[in-house]
Amino acid sequence: MNYRKADPLPPVTLDDVRGAQKMLTGVARVTAMEGSRHLSRLVGAPVHFKCENLQRTGSFKLRGAYVRIAGLLPEERAAGVVAASAGNHAQGVALASSLLGVRSTVFMPKGAPLPKISATQHYGAEVRLHGQVVDETLAAAQEYAAQTGAVFIHPFDHADIIAGQGTVGLEILDQCPEVRTIVVGIGGGGLAAGVAVAVKALRPDVRIVGVQAEGAAAYPPSLAAGHPVAIANPATMADGIKVGRPGDVPFGIIGELVDEVRTVGEDALSTALLLCLERAKLVVEPAGASPVAALLSEPGAFEGPVVALLSGGNVDPLLLQRILRHGMAAQGRYLAVRVRLTDRPGALAALLGVLSVVDANVLDVSHVRTDPRLGLAEAEVELHLETKGGEHCAEVGRALREAGYTVIG
Repeated sequence: MNYRKADPLPPVTLDDVRGAQKMLTGVARVTAMEGSRHLSRLVGAPVHFKCENLQRTGSFKLRGAYVRIAGLLPEERAAGVVAASAGNHAQGVALASSLLGVRSTVFMPKGAPLPKISATQHYGAEVRLHGQVVDETLAAAQEYAAQTGAVFIHPFDHADIIAGQGTVGLEILDQCPEVRTIVVGIGGGGLAAGVAVAVKALRPDVRIVGVQAEGAAAYPPSLAAGHPVAIANPATMADGIKVGRPGDVPFGIIGELVDEVRTVGEDALSTALLLCLERAKLVVEPAGASPVAALLSEPGAFEGPVVALLSGGNVDPLLLQRILRHGMAAQGRYLAVRVRLTDRPGALAALLGVLSVVDANVLDVSHVRTDPRLGLAEAEVELHLETKGGEHCAEVGRALREAGYTVIG
């Protein structure tokens, strides 16, 4: 979609984004642009990563939060600010407030990962744990704002937030002026909207592709309906884009300026995160890996050069462990099987010998000897194996069956 004089002006303009860029000088980093040879081969054109996972606080959120808080009137700053977030926005608001000398209170869900709580406190915010889901946390933050007069800092539904996030788009054009496609994850829409405003104003020929997780994809039905539509119970490992309803302000911009919105599944997200870690040596959270997931899912659909915007790298280590295991399983590199065998001395050694012959690496072994399903002389062994791909998994299964073992799963 191109800007035309007849088009309605968006609520955020290029001048707003440029003003935000000046405001962020010395505050937000100009993050690196890294090439990906592996993805370039798949796509058939140069692919670059815009590494906002290396931004201060670990995500792009600092940009919008700082611009929003810096724009408050003196009496508003004196009242302090309040936000609700499970992670990235919390840290962005906390650091921005500290840099500007504004008191901040951040409400987080009770189940928020301890590293994210600790980081938010470290950046200077008072953290209050409330509710089990973000909607409950959001309600508590808004109630606090009404009671105390603190200014509520929305994570995406405000023009200043969008202008701040749009500075990423200006950096992309400066670092990769030949870019033809920019792929960006979408949750509420603040980042995609800001990037679209900046890029389309200067380079209307550049294609902007938004990406949502299949289990939290509110934009496709909203765009079809022509207005924001809430979806029930959004569910995805990508908590950074797990938003049940588009923001009113970014929705209008995305509907006007974003060329396409795609969705990706959980397997694609975990595989993309694993690729970023193994091939690019970049720690990226699932939401930040969503553009990579889209490229992996249909590499021929993107005209290059392509910039994939890695929006954040704040991932809880325990969640990262589970996601990596999921990603390895999706690639056929991690296999869990249960095998029934005779419970006698040497039986386990014989089983492991079969696996050794086919070069399967045993990560974990567990026994079950007491179960109504088992015969008196039987045992069940669960094996977690590292394998070399789908064909190797099939080879492991064949070897076990040919050796006379009953493979249950």
